[in-house]
Amino acid sequence: MVFAQMTSRESLRDITTCLNARTETLYHLGFSEPVAKSTLAEANEQRDWRIWEDLAKSLIRKARPLYAGEDLGLDLDNTIYALDSTTIDLSLTLFPWADFRQTKAGIKMHTQIDLRGPIPTCIHVTGARQHDVGWLDSLFFEAGAFYLMDRGYMDFVRLALIAKAGAFFVTRAKTNLQFTRHYSLTVDRLTGLRSDHVGKPTLDKSRTAFPMLLRRVKYIDLDTGKDFVFLTNNLEIPAITVAMLYKMRWRIELFFRWIKGHLRIKHYFGTSPNAVKTQIWIAVCTYLIIAILHKQLKLPGTLHRTLQLLSVHPFEKVPLNQLLMEPDHRNLPNVNCNQLNLFEL
Repeated sequence: MVFAQMTSRESLRDITTCLNARTETLYHLGFSEPVAKSTLAEANEQRDWRIWEDLAKSLIRKARPLYAGEDLGLDLDNTIYALDSTTIDLSLTLFPWADFRQTKAGIKMHTQIDLRGPIPTCIHVTGARQHDVGWLDSLFFEAGAFYLMDRGYMDFVRLALIAKAGAFFVTRAKTNLQFTRHYSLTVDRLTGLRSDHVGKPTLDKSRTAFPMLLRRVKYIDLDTGKDFVFLTNNLEIPAITVAMLYKMRWRIELFFRWIKGHLRIKHYFGTSPNAVKTQIWIAVCTYLIIAILHKQLKLPGTLHRTLQLLSVHPFEKVPLNQLLMEPDHRNLPNVNCNQLNLFEL
């Protein structure tokens, strides 16, 4: 299944055809005989997807220290997480258990990533009907860390859980938010900041759910002219840092785009919930393996370049550092290819 992810195979038959074309190398993968399509199908249906979730968690523990020293361009040593979800559309005929709307099915992949990497640290797969904010109830919040979320996660009961854990959040305020200002902080309007207020929610229900002080920062993007209103429970960092933190939340969208664009999670090799979750977790494992290789070997370029090279050399018996490093074309020997002329002169 990792072979399918790295080489963009389209189906189980595609996987077995390509693998069995190189039978002399299958022993490296532990196969003593050709791979059968029925064997893969049975494994997808019956082998518990939690095996691959546990493997991904062990890879996460290996990957995060490798990227812990990455500079995010902010004067913060805190761990910074971004939370979001992406919906994957499915056929209602093939996936009736994932009904979403009257004529379509879908699943939702709730994800938390460490922005230094970015490395996914928590993934939860649900039906597409589940609202994003409900996922916060099952998360463990790390004291001192920042959690960046869009306004779909803005619920004062859940935000209070983050604050009580000693962590910080940065999110966008909903347009109907009622806020009572206690005092104001000065801002540099040349940076796009318009106001920096500290106070509490106005409505009794909201104030009961979130009794702590809350900070509201208004900001205008000088490039687009778009207005933003941010909320955070951190009263110490500069207001411009609040805006820059939220801007970095976009990296989780780039992670979703990378996973969907370069790995196989939009077309599935099985139709059962177990097969779908198996494929998603193996895709995450593939991403983590590439991220670990890229950092450990100090490879040039992007993760996509590393994936591209692996995709065309899955059976090469060459050390990875030689296979994936940028070749020095200046030192290549001059070879007389004895090539014929295409046209007669």
